[in-house]
This record gives sequence, structure tokens and C-alpha cells, in this order.
Amino acid sequence: MVKRVFKAFEYRDFRLMWLGACTSSIGTWMQKLAQSWLVLELSKSSFLLGLDSFLGEIPILLFSLVGGVVADRKDRRHLLIASQVIQMSSAFLLATLLALNKVQVWHILSLSFCSGLAQAFGGPAYQALIPRLVKAEDLPNAIALNSIQFNLARVIGPVVGGIAMAQLGAAWCFSLNGVSFVAVILSLLFLNERYVPTEKRQSMLESMKEGFSFVRRQEAMVSLIFLAFCMTMLGFPIVVFLPVFAKDVLHEGANTYSLLLSTSGAGSVAGALLVAAVGHIRQKGLLTLIMLVVFGFMMAGFAFSKTLWVSCVFLFLGGAALISCFAMITSLVQLITSDEMRGRVMSVFNVAFRGGMPIGSLATGSLIPLYTAPVVLAANGALLAVLGGYLLVMRRKIASL
Repeated sequence: MVKRVFKAFEYRDFRLMWLGACTSSIGTWMQKLAQSWLVLELSKSSFLLGLDSFLGEIPILLFSLVGGVVADRKDRRHLLIASQVIQMSSAFLLATLLALNKVQVWHILSLSFCSGLAQAFGGPAYQALIPRLVKAEDLPNAIALNSIQFNLARVIGPVVGGIAMAQLGAAWCFSLNGVSFVAVILSLLFLNERYVPTEKRQSMLESMKEGFSFVRRQEAMVSLIFLAFCMTMLGFPIVVFLPVFAKDVLHEGANTYSLLLSTSGAGSVAGALLVAAVGHIRQKGLLTLIMLVVFGFMMAGFAFSKTLWVSCVFLFLGGAALISCFAMITSLVQLITSDEMRGRVMSVFNVAFRGGMPIGSLATGSLIPLYTAPVVLAANGALLAVLGGYLLVMRRKIASL
């Protein structure tokens, strides 16, 4: 059983990538914790908290398609290294500004945009590289394990970040995040895998059109991409606005925010382990929609909870359901995509999956002052549950996969 759960770790290059990415993700979540709290402390505004998330994600919506074309034309390792260097520089600059007591909200917003721009090119390259590190039959397991590293970081990062922020200050969270990028850069340098792109005579625009045409020709691909967009637009705000729930709903401080963030991450790890254990099962689409309905109910339950331990239960179960949806949708998209198209197709998927985040964060941040955080997030959860139920009963294309 254990061997089946960790099957992809039998591949050396995947192990290297996983360890490097996990270390970097821990640093990233340390920064997310400190940065969200810092924005709220400096501005006292839930709108600016949502705007910070929006600016970190909107470059992915704007530039991922270009990044996907570049990922199919260039060495994907080199693209990833450049992306990591830019994000590392942004983290160190923010740490320096804070240490010198010069930091302002606009500095944070600007650096969030720069990091998002780097991710717009690094994201498609990373997703296109993973399938080349394992055999096709082990790809769902690799995707689930990749989700585990990201969400394991959501557990470890906020805990370590909370301690660092309390004992050393937020600047150390940003500095440690900068150092963490060294791990993923080293792992990329030691990979045996070399992607040699075929010679392309097409223009950038023609390559993009070819990617869109491939997506349209694949049955159910458009539906999967639309579902990914809705999941992040309506579901991701539960993570973005955890500081608001910790401070204004539960009336606690940064330690409670750290606990909530870690609990959500722990649930996600549990969900990813479940997906890794079941492996290449049939009816991924049906299970995805069931988990989406469950997540919607968990999100609504969390929104109206006034007790910390009850909130943690809802967050844990919701995190497990959401990551199960994500891992299975990603597996389905990767399995029906050819390698020479993977950068472009995954960039389209990235635009949908990551593009929903800034839109959802900005919309939710705008509505919270009018209707309160519990009401807005409960409405988001209800909409997701209704969408999942509709696709289960009325539109069976995804459920049949």
C-alpha cells in the first residue's frame, strides 16, 4: 500500500524536483502568512488584502499563454530557473524594505505582481516537465504527490512562519523564503531530463492558435478547464480571507490565522494522499464532481462557524475535498495532452485555474465590506455545490470520464 502511494518517488528526477519544490513551497507559505498579515496590519482593509492576491495572480491570466508557447520552444529547466531567480529577488527586496522600516502597501502590491509575472512563465514549464519525469501510468500518482508537496508546505510553512514572525519578525519570513528558492534551483540543475524542443517556424500567435485548436478538439477538455476556473474563483477566497476570519469572526490573532492555514493544508495533504493511493482509477470525473459538492458544503459550514475547533474541522474536510478535485482534473488534462503541445495546453489550464483566483479574490474582497465575510464565503460554497450537482445530474460529460 505504502509503495503504491509513493510510486513516483522511484524516479530519481521526480524525487529531486519534489524535494526542491517542497522546500521552496514551504518558504512561499511562510511569506504568504507574513505578507497577508502585514497588508492587513498596514491597511486595515480587506479590499487591499484581496487586491494583493489579485495582483499576484493576474499576470498568470495575462501572460500564461505566452509562457506556454515559450515552454514548448525552450529548455523548460532554464525557464524555471529564471522564474525562481526573479521570485527570490522579490522576497529579498521585501525583506530589506521591511527591515529598514521603509515598506509601504504599494511596495508589497508591486512585488506581488512581479512574482506573479515570473510564475506566468514558470508555471506552464513546470507542469509540462513533470510528465517527462515518470511513465504515463504513474502520472496520476506523480500529480497527487506534487499536490502533497504543495499542501504539506501549507502545513509546515504557516507553522514555521508563525514562529518566525512572532520571535524574529516578518522580515525573516521573507528572507527565509528567498533562501528556499536555492533548493529548487539546485534540483533543476541536477536533473538528467533534457527537453529538446522541435524547430518551430510558426509565429507566437500561430502557436497559441494551435494550442487552442488542440483544446477544442479534445472531448470534455473545455468543460474541465471551465470547472477549474469556477473552483478557484469561488473556492480559493477561503484561503485568501482566513486573516479576516481569524481577526474579525473568531476575534483571535496571527497564531490562530497560522492554525487555520495549517489545518486547511493538512486536509489537502490527506486528500492528495487518498488520490495517490487509489492511483489510476476509472470514473475520475464522477468522483471529482462529488468532491466538489462536498467542498461547497464544507466551505459554507466554515463560513458560519463561530467556534475555532468547528472551523478547523470544516477547513480540514474542505481542504481534502478541494485538492482531490484539483488532482483528478489535472490528471485528466495531462493524460489527454501530447508532449509537444503540453506547454500550451497547460498554459490554457493555468489561465483558467490560476486566473480564477484573482477574479475571485477581488470580487470577494469587494463584497465582504457590504455583506460580511461569512455571508459572502457561504454564498461561494453554495454556488460550488450547486454547480457540482448540476454537472452530476444534467451535464454528464465530465461525470462520464
